[in-house]
Amino acid sequence: MSRRAALVGLAALVLGGCMVGPEYTKPSVPMTPAYKEADGWKVAQPSDALPRGRWWELFGDPDLHALEEQVAAANQNLKIAEARLREARAQVRFNRAALFPTISTTFGPRVLRESANQPFLSPGVARGTSGDLLFSLDLSYEVDLWGRVRRTVAAAKQEAQATAADLETARLSLQAELAMDYFELRAADAQKQLLDETVTAFEAALRLTQNRFQGGAAPKSDVAQAQTQLDTTRAQATDVTVQRAQLEHAIAILIGKPPADFGVPPRPLDTRPPDIPAGLPSQLLERRPDIAAAERRVAEANERIGIAKAAYYPTIMLNASVGFEGSSFGNLLNASSLLWAVGASITQTIFDGGRRRATSDAARAVYDETVASYRQTTLTAFQQVEDNLATLRILEQEAREQRRAVESSQQSLELFINRYRGGVDNYLQVITAQTATLSNQRTEIDILRRRIGASVLLVKALGGGWDVAELPKS
Repeated sequence: MSRRAALVGLAALVLGGCMVGPEYTKPSVPMTPAYKEADGWKVAQPSDALPRGRWWELFGDPDLHALEEQVAAANQNLKIAEARLREARAQVRFNRAALFPTISTTFGPRVLRESANQPFLSPGVARGTSGDLLFSLDLSYEVDLWGRVRRTVAAAKQEAQATAADLETARLSLQAELAMDYFELRAADAQKQLLDETVTAFEAALRLTQNRFQGGAAPKSDVAQAQTQLDTTRAQATDVTVQRAQLEHAIAILIGKPPADFGVPPRPLDTRPPDIPAGLPSQLLERRPDIAAAERRVAEANERIGIAKAAYYPTIMLNASVGFEGSSFGNLLNASSLLWAVGASITQTIFDGGRRRATSDAARAVYDETVASYRQTTLTAFQQVEDNLATLRILEQEAREQRRAVESSQQSLELFINRYRGGVDNYLQVITAQTATLSNQRTEIDILRRRIGASVLLVKALGGGWDVAELPKS
């Protein structure tokens, strides 16, 4: 009974052990009950939610949808992040293997010739040669009494989860970058369409001044001014195509294609900003993959403190070997050739010049660093949401004001053209009205571009519909 009790106690000690080091508690972060800039911002209904994964469907643009579907399959930066996740998961399996014994086998002949000049022996003693065959199984196992191995496995799991969140952060960033470039390109198409239409209108204005000049009703300077206005606008229309080409090339790279093999047919921007469910600030901690990654690395750093603390305690190793040793193949497997050995060793570092203390201090410093990084990441997330809520709210008001400015400038231009035809005003007033109208129309397009861009950035700031529950469990 005493032997059985001893074995049971040893098994409980080996399998259970104890865990040295601090237990993990998620650090607190600065929190607020509501977003400051949400006041006055029309958000989606509380029952609505961002679409999981395909958040760009909020914008209702089939061309954008088709492009976004290609990012995950072809973008090389995303493939890098995916490879890092596979590496992190492999590291979990590597560390988990230390929870189990290591078993190896040995088989082969051995020959030993004794030296004729061995020390401490008479030179006249005869020396000989001996040999044998050995076949054995060897087992070694570190008793995880202080939790070093288990904490190493836990740290690897948390790093794998952080890497998975890094992958989602990279995916979301690339998707948002593609959406931004796409809407920038569509805004360039809208600017090009506006400038082309304006060129047509200015050509008609030039013909008007030429006809009046030929009829003696206008000076030559009117023709020169109209020609200058037309040429300037043509140059602006050409300049827009430079930016469009660059945006098209950027989109091609994002979806993994050479720019020479890719093109986007022109279509002016006509998307309106969607209503986006901002939710509560507390929900942001569960919806941002970069926040999840930062929090998982805090947990990993906590495990590293325990690993460093376990180095102060002795290492216990169990070793066993069983096999056969014979002088030939004929007697190798005889019962009399059986050999076995069982043993244990305890290793304790007595003096290391302060290495373990330095390692422990470094682990605690890394933990403090990751906690600060986690809190800073959270604060930055709050800022990004607030920034884009404010941008959308203010730009919505500015868009209404700009629409009135466009309408009034168009009425003014029409009035001055009619007065010029009637000989009441000179052409300088027409040019001034033309310039103001074109500027207001271009500004209106630019405000729409900024509103769509802020919508994309708000979705990105909210995590794009991702949730921390999507992290892998191991």
